[in-house]
Amino acid sequence: MSEPDPWADDESVTRLVGGEAEPDERTVEAALRPRTLAEFVGQERLREQMSLVLDAAKARGRSADHLLLSGPPGLGKTTLAMIVAAEMGVPLRITSGPAIQHAGDLAAILSSVTEGDVLFFDEIHRMARPAEEMLYTAMEDFRVDVVVGKGPGATAIPLDLPPFTLVGATTRTGLLPGPLRDRFGFTGHLELYEPAELEQVLVRSAQLLAVDLRDDGSREIAGRSRGTPRIANRLLRRVRDFAEVRADSVVTGDVARAALQVFAVDELGLDRLDRAVLRALCKNFGGGPVGLGTLAVAVGEERETVEEVAEPFLVRAGLLARTPRGRVSTPAAWHHLGLSVPPSAAFGAGTTEPDLFSSVDEA
Repeated sequence: MSEPDPWADDESVTRLVGGEAEPDERTVEAALRPRTLAEFVGQERLREQMSLVLDAAKARGRSADHLLLSGPPGLGKTTLAMIVAAEMGVPLRITSGPAIQHAGDLAAILSSVTEGDVLFFDEIHRMARPAEEMLYTAMEDFRVDVVVGKGPGATAIPLDLPPFTLVGATTRTGLLPGPLRDRFGFTGHLELYEPAELEQVLVRSAQLLAVDLRDDGSREIAGRSRGTPRIANRLLRRVRDFAEVRADSVVTGDVARAALQVFAVDELGLDRLDRAVLRALCKNFGGGPVGLGTLAVAVGEERETVEEVAEPFLVRAGLLARTPRGRVSTPAAWHHLGLSVPPSAAFGAGTTEPDLFSSVDEA
């Protein structure tokens, strides 16, 4: 009997890729995903660790231990969950933390699990607390207690579950309660990719997309991809569009630079929102400190968008810092915008203060 293929189910692929992409984009993204650990580029230590866990489980003829994958978005947590199912030769079932708001939601999902299944929980840190508590016994004892009725007449009916593997993915490990973290047999963290690793990702993707990608072209795209394969593949598709329409369909370094200029991605990988945040911080507020809410109003975006989309990369790139008094720019931000650092920007000029990641805003 042939092994189940997690990529063969169009509905599963659509749910895995996410709700924001258009159908064609989802299909392309799914096609670019590696299907085995051997095809997965980068994360060498993590790949070796997962390979040992999976090979040992297969040798014993048992389900693999529960796995928790953490790290920034776009590094391959979902892809690794699909690979776990493919390597073990079992079906992959998919859900997400926000979809589990009641213990009954989780009970319905667990009751449909068959022996050996891989159950993938994306954004597991966003699951409701009652469901988390039910998940404890499901992971440890492969049993859930389904409560029927309410009040003094309520009855708990034990439901035995077949052995299965839970793969949890999170960008916020600190939000997971300790008892849940402790029930994972293996925890792996995905690191941002080096440019050389992203070049390997781009070469593989270019072959699958039939794109004539030259070495200087892949180098240019990799350098602007924020250390993230998902962004690298997205930029490759946009550069491909530019090359087909305005060039000779060959992606060279010059073509990539011209294309990314059209799509407003600069040499550091900053996009329109990133630069708007930096310009507002430096030009409007003299480098800060300024509260997050005020900064969001200045760029015409929601507070959450600035905090969750733009700010993490700006902090990692050393262009912005969080302080107890608000957000401040660094000298690198001023230089990147072609501005001189004013004498009044004391902290922005390099003085050291503890980063408390404060979200306190002004009144």
